[in-house]
Formats: sequence, structure tokens, C-alpha cells
Amino acid sequence: MQILVIEDERELRELLEYGLSRLNFKVTGAGNANDALIMVEEAVPDLILLDLMLPGLQGLQFLDIVRRKNQTVPIIIISARTGEDDIIKGLEHGADDYLPKPFSMRLLEAKINAALRRAGGAPPSDRLTSGDVAIDPDSRRASVAGESLQLTQKEFDLLSLFVRKPEKVFTRNQLLNIIWGYEAELVSRTVDAHVAMLRKKLGSRGACIKTLPKIGYLWSAEG
Repeated sequence: MQILVIEDERELRELLEYGLSRLNFKVTGAGNANDALIMVEEAVPDLILLDLMLPGLQGLQFLDIVRRKNQTVPIIIISARTGEDDIIKGLEHGADDYLPKPFSMRLLEAKINAALRRAGGAPPSDRLTSGDVAIDPDSRRASVAGESLQLTQKEFDLLSLFVRKPEKVFTRNQLLNIIWGYEAELVSRTVDAHVAMLRKKLGSRGACIKTLPKIGYLWSAEG
């Protein structure tokens, strides 16, 4: 499933791209609606996340243009405008849903999956593996060499992210943003504690989670 994120705030756009890729979506981003229109013309995505306050062409204008050509692609507005009139206006212009900022990745995921189901699509769900580590995103189960792991929700999310992005360096702040939600007010010790517990549960495979001093962590399939 391909998702187009239209958001002019670069940090938030990149955060959403990280978080959605963690959920196994293919994600492209645009910093303004004009570029996004060109992208939609070239290939219509399976779903669009649309900010309203954009430089140049505004979000509602983009929505009107797209809806004149395509009535089926799901569009979810993500906006700091939280007033009832703003939400109603967005829905009247053809949005499928409206998500006020700030929001958690869990809520965004639920709304995306619901919009895809209504559109006749389905959220992605493929098995992840790294050596003898196996992850089933649908059942949220993980195992090592066939032995089931008893993971908390955050531990499962961390493991899934690491296995999906081998050799990619994640800073503690990035992990806080992706796993706990970008509005979470947590300290980096939270990440360290969860990683330590995850390593313990992985046994010998815990060595796959490499620590980069003063930077963060990465997953090395070689262990």
C-alpha cells in the first residue's frame, strides 16, 4: 500500500514517513500541495494524508482538485485546526476522515486501516524475518528459533522496527518519536530500559541490537 504524506513541516513529515514505513507501508512525502498534485497525476496512491495549512496551494484547494478527478482515493486530513467548523468543512470538501494534531501513531494507524477497509483495500501484513528471528505483524507474535517470545507492546514495536530496517541507525529521540508517539514527553532512559529488556528476552540474539555510544541503536543481522 502506497501512502502520500503532504505536510510542510519537515520534521513531522519525516517522522510520519518513519512511522508508516515501520507499519510496512510504502511512503512518499511532499512539502506542498503543488508538488503533491504532480505526484498524484503520475501515480495515484492508495491513501493520502493531507495537512491543511500549506505554502502556496492550500489543503482544501488540493482536496477539491483531487476530488474532481478521483472520488475513491481515501484522504485523511491531519491538521492543527481543531475547531468543529474546520472539521466539518474538511469532510464537506471530500475528506474521508479528520485527525487533529497532535496524535499518536496508534490512532493514525487505526484510521488508515479503517479508511483502507472502506475503500476495499487492506493494510499490509507480511512476515518479517532476520536469521532465526521471526515476526508476524498480524498476530503481533515473535519467535527465536521457533521459540515464542513474550513481548510487551513496546518491545514488539521496537523489535519490528529494528528487523524491518537492518543496519539503520536510530537515535533515542527517533525511537521515542516512532514507538511512543511524537507528542510523548519521555526521557531517553525509557528507550534504554526497553532495549535492555528486549535484549534479555532475545537471548543470544540480543547481540543483534548494537549500541552506538551517545547516538542510539541499530539492528545487525549478523549479531
